[in-house]
Amino acid sequence: FRKLKIAIHNTKGKFSDDWIKYCERSKIPYKLVNCYDDNIIENLSDCDGLLWHFSHNNPKDFLFGKQLMYSLETAGKSVFPDFKTMWHFDDKVGQKYLLEAVDAQIVHTFVFYNKSDAMKWLNETTFPKVFKLRKGAGSQNVRLIKNKSEAINLVNQAFGSGFRQYEALSNLKERVRKYRLGKTSFKDVAKGVVRLGYTTDFDKTAGREKGYIYFQEFIPNNDHDIRVIVIDEKAFAIKRMVRENDFRASGSGNILFEKELFNIDTIKLSLDLNKKLNSQCLVIDYVFKDNKPLIVEISYGYTKEPYYNCPGYWDKNLNWHEGSFNPQHWMVDLITKQIGSKL
Repeated sequence: FRKLKIAIHNTKGKFSDDWIKYCERSKIPYKLVNCYDDNIIENLSDCDGLLWHFSHNNPKDFLFGKQLMYSLETAGKSVFPDFKTMWHFDDKVGQKYLLEAVDAQIVHTFVFYNKSDAMKWLNETTFPKVFKLRKGAGSQNVRLIKNKSEAINLVNQAFGSGFRQYEALSNLKERVRKYRLGKTSFKDVAKGVVRLGYTTDFDKTAGREKGYIYFQEFIPNNDHDIRVIVIDEKAFAIKRMVRENDFRASGSGNILFEKELFNIDTIKLSLDLNKKLNSQCLVIDYVFKDNKPLIVEISYGYTKEPYYNCPGYWDKNLNWHEGSFNPQHWMVDLITKQIGSKL
């Protein structure tokens, strides 16, 4: 039997750093490729699979990342992330329909595609509500809407000029918040000031979000959320505290890791959902209502560094495995097992 060979697109600071080290240590044949090359398909001709941690806010990745991976998977190559793992990535509207379709426990979400339907709903609903754009991570483009008047303004904007995907002022405020907490540098704050006059490449490429409006129920009395990540039937979790005088936990940087903080039923729920969705990597964010976990949103990507502090993980039988681990290695194992079954 011939040996398998995988391709890796190397992006500094992303999953690929760990993929490469793991392949070298485990003597897994690999080669580095540039997915931005026009002849990328030809360059992958001698490879059985591709791993690429493409980003939700890189303008080049935004243009073609999913399409390239879909194409390779259709041609029979093993890829990470695959279709079921990534199609809903950075698409909260898509996630709404997916999670409703599999009868998941979710925060009630409302999406309207014309102004009259949205206005009719505003006359019947209660407040506060949470407004979000389809795209964005780390609590970007997320606001608490306290009354009908605020909501009407948003509906008018959604079906008028639309929303920029990069909010320079709120981004600067977030940089200042993290600087005061010692979690970022003064240079980073200065970059935020510059962004008040010069937007990001992603904002220019993606254009304005318009033609729809998205709201979620506001679940009060949550001073944190719980994030569970499932990869290869293994689960690990973190507890993220909300920002001071805020309701948002994502991107707060205030994270707790102790095993005792996590209810085993929430871990089981996460493993079961991953099995339903048949995802290679599923990131699930929960808030709680009457102690019942409700899904806010899902993803496949995450910033890897905080999770190195996790003290262990659960397997598919909910057994706890104490000690350090690297979940990016599990991604490589998934792909090599898939390729091996075809050889």
